[in-house]
Amino acid sequence: MSEVRQYGELATQLVMESRRSTQTDTLLKYNDALVRSLIREQRDLEKVAEPLALLDGPPAPALIVIETAITRNKRCLLAYHTHRTDRLCDMYWAVGGALPHILSNQDIRGRLSPHEVDFLREYHASIMDFRADFADELDIMASITQPPRDLHARVRVVRDCGEIQTELGSINFKKGERYMVRRADIEHLIVQGYLEEV
Repeated sequence: MSEVRQYGELATQLVMESRRSTQTDTLLKYNDALVRSLIREQRDLEKVAEPLALLDGPPAPALIVIETAITRNKRCLLAYHTHRTDRLCDMYWAVGGALPHILSNQDIRGRLSPHEVDFLREYHASIMDFRADFADELDIMASITQPPRDLHARVRVVRDCGEIQTELGSINFKKGERYMVRRADIEHLIVQGYLEEV
C-alpha cells in the first residue's frame, strides 16, 4: 500500500527541521533523505504539469495547484539551505575564522553534507583572499563585539598553541605561561580559546 501525502508535506517537514535547529541553537544533521525525496516530488510534479501546460485555453485549475506546490517546494528547499549556510557562517566567525577548528570536530563534521564542507572551505578561501588585500591596516577576523581598551593585553596560555609569529618576533606559547603582547597579534588566539585575558 502506497503512502498518501499532500503536496508540500515534505517541504513543511524540512522547514520544521530548520525551526527546531533555530530553537535549540544547534545545527542538526543534514537531512539528505528528505531533501532527495523533496527533489523527487518536484520532478514528479513537473512531469504532471507539463501536459497540462500544453493545453489550449486558460490554464487548468490543476495546473495552478501543481505550479503553486512546485514554487512552494523550491522556496522551502532554499530556506532550508540558506538557514544551514547562515549557521555555518555563524560557526565560522564564532571560532575566529579557524576552519580546521570546525572541521576537526567530528561531532560537527558528522552533521555536514559534503557540499557544506566544500562551502566552508570556499568561504574560508574567499575571506582569506579578501583579508590579504588590507591585512596591514585592519584585521577583519578580530572581535567587534567588545572594542579593545588598549593596544596590549595580558594573557594566560590555556592550551599549547606553539610558536606564533608577531610583529615584534616569535613567541612560543606554552600552557600556564603569562604574557603581555600586542592585542592585534593574539586576538584570534583569544577567540579560538588558546589564550585568555587576565
